[in-house]
Amino acid sequence: MSKQSIRKIVIVGGGTSGWMTGAALVHFFGKQGCEIQLIESDAIGTVGVGEATLPHLRFFNQTLGIDEQEFMQATQATYKMGIEFSNWGQLGDVYIHPFGDYGRSYNDVGFHHYWTKLKQMGDTSPIDIYSLPVVAAARNKFAFPSSDERSILSTYSYAFHLDATLYAKYLRNYSEMRGLVRHEGKVIEVIQSSVDGRIEKVLLDNGLHVEGDLFIDCSGFRGLLIEQTLKTGYEDWSEYLPCNRAVAIPCERNGNLLPYTKARAQTSGWQWRIPLQHRTGNGYVYCSDYISDDEACGSLLSNLDGKPTAEPNFLRFTTGKRKEAWNKNCVAIGLAGGFLEPLESTSIYLIQIAITKLIEFFPDKDFDEATRAEYNRQMDIEYTRVKDFLILHYHATRRTDTSFWNRCRTMEIPESLRDKMKLFKERGYVVQYQGGLFLEPSWVAVYLGQGVVPSCYDLRVNRISDSDLQIMMKNIRDLVARAAADLPLHSDFLQWQREKLFNACEAPRPSLSLYGSR
Repeated sequence: MSKQSIRKIVIVGGGTSGWMTGAALVHFFGKQGCEIQLIESDAIGTVGVGEATLPHLRFFNQTLGIDEQEFMQATQATYKMGIEFSNWGQLGDVYIHPFGDYGRSYNDVGFHHYWTKLKQMGDTSPIDIYSLPVVAAARNKFAFPSSDERSILSTYSYAFHLDATLYAKYLRNYSEMRGLVRHEGKVIEVIQSSVDGRIEKVLLDNGLHVEGDLFIDCSGFRGLLIEQTLKTGYEDWSEYLPCNRAVAIPCERNGNLLPYTKARAQTSGWQWRIPLQHRTGNGYVYCSDYISDDEACGSLLSNLDGKPTAEPNFLRFTTGKRKEAWNKNCVAIGLAGGFLEPLESTSIYLIQIAITKLIEFFPDKDFDEATRAEYNRQMDIEYTRVKDFLILHYHATRRTDTSFWNRCRTMEIPESLRDKMKLFKERGYVVQYQGGLFLEPSWVAVYLGQGVVPSCYDLRVNRISDSDLQIMMKNIRDLVARAAADLPLHSDFLQWQREKLFNACEAPRPSLSLYGSR
């Protein structure tokens, strides 16, 4: 028997999640006879999460055929090579989690094992100086990575800082030009099938009925379809991630355009700083058990780099996820599907991966159980592995100066994370994923950056003599330093792009090989 194809998709909610979903679906299915509609109301504000992104967004844009230079200008974006964490391990600590490698592996042994042995030999150099994206970011340098795997310029990637509202606007234009139909209005009623409980249509406050085969819930925290209608349930993770509020304030841009996000630990949470071309995004993520809204707002205002350009925007949230991202004929994407605080800039990534997997498991009108179950299983893995990585930041602290940090340092953590930490402390071993977001360099960055140092290293390191190890490590340090010195300033690189000089005058970039100059 032939399957009946999905013909009508209805997206409820706009913002970043709604318009990313709309753009992707119209790109893949818009020319296949599938009608795609999006409902949003200008009267309902959006959270605007995700101004700092991960490198994966580049590939999302490329898949849609979006020109990167056009995107950069439309969203007032800057480049991002990583995240700087300060005061997380203890007061005064600073490290950068880079989008790239430390040194290079030898004999199939991770570089941090060689660094660990060198440290045990008495060398006090931090692992940061072996990472080009760390050294370059600290010097406000940036250039595109190289495709030549022999070059040290191939050892990093990059992401963006962007204005999420402008990105949604850009994708709306993209989607509507390709046939997506937008309806202005609020959903006031959801009509379900009396047979199987599937959603059949939604009624808007202007009297319009919008029917669909597949519904995408991008309605934000309230989960209008996935929760208020289908009663899917929510997994609360605040036991491990206690921050439950945030206040955000943009300010005038002041100073250098840094090619990295700042995440500065405060007394009862942490503060972000995101540099855009036209302004700076700021926010304080905190736990209301330890600080009031007024105190958090006051702390944020006192730490701004420039004059505020808007009123404070307060958010309340419960960290966690829906028990099922896909229930019946409804898929929740973005905040409707769950919320993990923006500490590692995962908000837009989780939107993107939900869209990607939906396209991979795109259903027919039968909505078979096996497809839905596998989608939910894979999304559970994505959220859970991000959750463990975020918990690591809070738990791997030596701070004792506030009640909040004492709670984080002494709290019980999931067994999956406890085992990972034990393996690293004892053997320097980083658990590898078949799926999931963060790879070995990311775990190494946070472990070592927050003082979790292995007590021993992989014994295969001893295949290199002590003297040869010292020479090898010095060569890598020198290579990283030379490459970083030769890169252009981030602000200059952006300016060259704005002036579209790349064809006639390419930005200077060193030609340095991992095996030496060439």
